[in-house]
Amino acid sequence: RSAASPALNKWMGDSITAAGVKPDGYVTLSARAIAKAYPNLGIELIGAGRSGHKVPDCQKRLDSDVLQKKPTIVMIYIGINDVWHWTHPRVIARGKKGTTPADFENGLKDMIKQINGVGARVILCTPTVIGEKAHGENPSDKLLDEYSNISRKVATESGAQLLDLRKAFINYLREHNSENVAKGILTSDSVHLSKAGNRLLASLVLEALQVPTGE
Repeated sequence: RSAASPALNKWMGDSITAAGVKPDGYVTLSARAIAKAYPNLGIELIGAGRSGHKVPDCQKRLDSDVLQKKPTIVMIYIGINDVWHWTHPRVIARGKKGTTPADFENGLKDMIKQINGVGARVILCTPTVIGEKAHGENPSDKLLDEYSNISRKVATESGAQLLDLRKAFINYLREHNSENVAKGILTSDSVHLSKAGNRLLASLVLEALQVPTGE
């Protein structure tokens, strides 16, 4: 179904999606715009984000948190922790780690197959940023690029719609980060979204869903 049809849209992700349901979060902003564009269709948007989660965590709860709700569209926005947890001091101190490229790819493929199996379509997002400095100057850029390329490959091979958030964020920061700061523009702490970051992400989601915004 298109965004103009009655639908239940689910967001699967980590703490960025968990925060997305707050009043200024991207899930809430997207929901408001969709309700305004289609006031009589009863389209529902639900965030299913949990702090610290990676692809394997999302796989484990996909059925209970997403599939059992019978969604029409599922947006998978994951990958930051899969990369970040390779170097995050508190995570390493607890004996935890990131997700290997193979497990990341296979996990995405598995979730998309299950989602398609219940008749829903997938919008697969690339991870955004860990640090807002110029592309290549943030410590995790190389890994983020690698994992983003995996997401792009999986989207192409599976037929999922790709929402290339990483590319969009890098392009935005190239234009709006003249002082080359590590945080404070699209993120509050180099990872989690600021108000501007949530607004940008919401606009990208609405564009992907082909929702008219009047802008």
